[in-house]
Amino acid sequence: MRSIIQHIACGLLVFVHSTVGQSNTLGLGDGFLSFNTSTFAVQLVKDSQTLYSLTTVDGGFNFIPTDMMSERANNENYHLGDITFRARTVGSTAWTSGDTSASRVKLTASVVSGTTKAAANLAPTLPRGSLLNITRRWVVDDNVLQLLFDVTNSQKTAVEIGSLGAPLEFNNIFTDRTAAQTNTLCSLFDPYIGQDAGYVQVTPLLGTLPPLVVLPVGQSPLEGWRFLPESTALTPFYQSQTFEGLYEWDFHTLAYAENEWASTTPWNAPTSFVLQPGQTRTYGLQFLVAPSIREIESTVASVGQPVAVTIPGTILPTDQVGKVFLNTNATVANITVSPAGALTWATNTDAQTAGWHGYTITPHTWGRSRLSVTYSDGRLQTIHYYVTNGATAALDDLGSFLTTSQWYTNTSDPFHRAPSVISYDRSVNQQVTNDPRVWIGGLGDEAGSGSWLAAAMKQFVQPDAAEVAKLEQFVNQTLWGTIQNRNNATVKMSVFFYQPNLVPNYVYPSNEDWTVWWSWNQASAWATGRGYDYVHVTAAYWAMYRVARNYPSLVSVHDWQWYINQAVLTVATLTDGQVGYADDGLMGETVIHYLLSDLQREGLTANATLVESRMKSRWQIWSTERYPFGSEMAWDSTGQEGVYIWSTFFNDSTTAINALNSIIAYQPVVAHWGYNGNARRYWDNIYGGKLMRIERQIHHYGSGLNALPLIENFEANPTDYYLLRAGFGGLSGPLTNIDEGGFASASFHSFADTLAWDAYSGDYGPNFSGHSMGMGTFIINHPDFGWQAFGGNIVATSPAVQVQIKDSVRRRVFIAPLGALLSLDAGAFSTVSYNPSAKTVTVTITPVADGASGAASAPVGRLVISQTATVAGVGLLKPTTSLATDAGAFVIPFTNGVGTVTLS
Repeated sequence: MRSIIQHIACGLLVFVHSTVGQSNTLGLGDGFLSFNTSTFAVQLVKDSQTLYSLTTVDGGFNFIPTDMMSERANNENYHLGDITFRARTVGSTAWTSGDTSASRVKLTASVVSGTTKAAANLAPTLPRGSLLNITRRWVVDDNVLQLLFDVTNSQKTAVEIGSLGAPLEFNNIFTDRTAAQTNTLCSLFDPYIGQDAGYVQVTPLLGTLPPLVVLPVGQSPLEGWRFLPESTALTPFYQSQTFEGLYEWDFHTLAYAENEWASTTPWNAPTSFVLQPGQTRTYGLQFLVAPSIREIESTVASVGQPVAVTIPGTILPTDQVGKVFLNTNATVANITVSPAGALTWATNTDAQTAGWHGYTITPHTWGRSRLSVTYSDGRLQTIHYYVTNGATAALDDLGSFLTTSQWYTNTSDPFHRAPSVISYDRSVNQQVTNDPRVWIGGLGDEAGSGSWLAAAMKQFVQPDAAEVAKLEQFVNQTLWGTIQNRNNATVKMSVFFYQPNLVPNYVYPSNEDWTVWWSWNQASAWATGRGYDYVHVTAAYWAMYRVARNYPSLVSVHDWQWYINQAVLTVATLTDGQVGYADDGLMGETVIHYLLSDLQREGLTANATLVESRMKSRWQIWSTERYPFGSEMAWDSTGQEGVYIWSTFFNDSTTAINALNSIIAYQPVVAHWGYNGNARRYWDNIYGGKLMRIERQIHHYGSGLNALPLIENFEANPTDYYLLRAGFGGLSGPLTNIDEGGFASASFHSFADTLAWDAYSGDYGPNFSGHSMGMGTFIINHPDFGWQAFGGNIVATSPAVQVQIKDSVRRRVFIAPLGALLSLDAGAFSTVSYNPSAKTVTVTITPVADGASGAASAPVGRLVISQTATVAGVGLLKPTTSLATDAGAFVIPFTNGVGTVTLS
């Protein structure tokens, strides 16, 4: 991000709505109302009484885009303090709508006193006959800023409120900002859509500044989360790559559920509220500042709101159990599940400290499910889960689908795409060969490489003989011959292109628009200057090296030396000064770190030296920059992974921690499967999805890749459980993309009218790449929750902690109290037993992970032991019996299908 941040009008990045509101109606010229709390300096626009500035008193950070307000002073621009609603008289069917942003007029301020700092009746800026009389108040109660709406039924008959929402405006506008301005001025915000326990966190991009937490006042549930449509025709370019747009806190959603949302299942059960004649109900929000992002939950708890901590998160394969710990000053009156029977629950005694109440959650039914907790004070909290097939079975399903349904065999194809794993459209169950975004059917970039990358990395963690055979064909024919030029290892952006005169016998579908910029001709498609593409090719070669090295009977074309050399050659070409973006952090480049480690362990010194020196040159650039997170986009969440990995490798803790903090700012921890560990991505459906829309994407590839630095840093700091929760949430995300039949979608659409997986496979591959390299089982002794395992089931805690290893990969086990990482090159962990008193570890390893019916058997187990953190009184674990070693791995023979080793 070393250049000016600006609007990128690439193709269809900006969609123009049909109307533009009347301009300059906000009333900025008439001045402002100002007041202070102990936390904030507050400014309201005098005429509209909407929020103009919300600046922290201590640090001077402004959460509102004040400097952009003059460009957003029109009708139909939403601001904090606006309200929207739909209402109807009881007995009628049609809803009457109200929206304070639609047609602004100057409001008459009410006389205020006491805790109320500003107030006005909103009738002048609402339609006549809107049924509701609403007064908005800005209140400072016990030094806490509150926004309150007194909603009154002034009719003579009962009125049903079908929807009621408070638009939220924070400074997530990157348009025309430098990297420094973006990172120091802007924030991102995400919800916990948890009903009465819901909240919104607003996190400054630096990751080190105190975040804002928006909480309900009284009965003001966060029932829904609605994207707010605005005109995209004017600067600062709403709903674009530099301005994602704004969202609304919905207190009631029935009117939407009956109409725009009717084709989907909302996050929460939709409600309405009936106001009797003359009755008033107050809805409101309060604004608190948490000391840090890690302390958001404790800030929520400090005002008496229930908090749910989920372990290992809210994504549960059917062969794992989960835990949820509730912190509440009320008692739990009832727990229900929707759909019925999707989850079951039972109380547990794991909690170690007062105030926490533990429950064990057992998953049963694939897909989305909701745990609803009703407390004795009447409040409702919802916790949102996603249940997948058994973890290893899900990978089994994925590998099978990729190499059957997505296996492209048309050898007469003029673009030479066969044999390959090609993109797929689940909505019609067909391979995608002709999308005008030519890379999607062209096996290139992320959205075209995604499927074959996932297929290759699946073999790294769970090799299958039939799948490996097909991947050998792909890697040694299609990849080597067309995607990668076999003479100099340059990587094409796409092998498919639009140039009818060069392929006169090929029929391009006439119902597609081939005039858009992304319908590249041959010269553009075959360009070799995009560095990101080289990482995917490197990963394919490296994955095949791992298969050939550790499962040699599965390969027949080349040996492991050839594959690892091809990976090195691709990295060398990437970094030879002729390829663009090579000095940016590249998504998935953790695989190059794995490659370097393997080169060193194999004693391939010359190649190891080359790779290390090339990576050092890149790190040296980053070490001089405060924000070395650049990419093709104005702002991005793809560079942080590589910057962190290599800065850590070269002992540059300053740059590494800057990258880590950046990730923490956009990868939240909440009790909701869609947002927990979900790194910020909102534009990639334009380039890789079937539904092309700017929107907050759920578990796009940012989840799996940005989780890698979080997990690595946790392994170096094994009591920072926030990193584990965020990282494991991100690593788990790619499992949800895999449907019951094995198809993997690029991402889930978060807009409330959709809430569905995209039909395209798209760029899922980098997401799975992160999952495959980082997933494991993490054993901790938490101060509040005792012994827990992320990725495993704890079956005993005394005298030894016994864990069934249940994660999808079964190749990595981290024992936090020892700072010890155990990893396998071949075989699968089955159980781990850790004796805290003796500080001994016994592991059992099997040739194949249970549940992986198609996986190949490892000839031997190959165990690597690493000490990732310094723990007092603990050194590097070693086997208690003599074992042979090979390239730094302990070779563990299988006896009757099991290998056992004790470490101390």
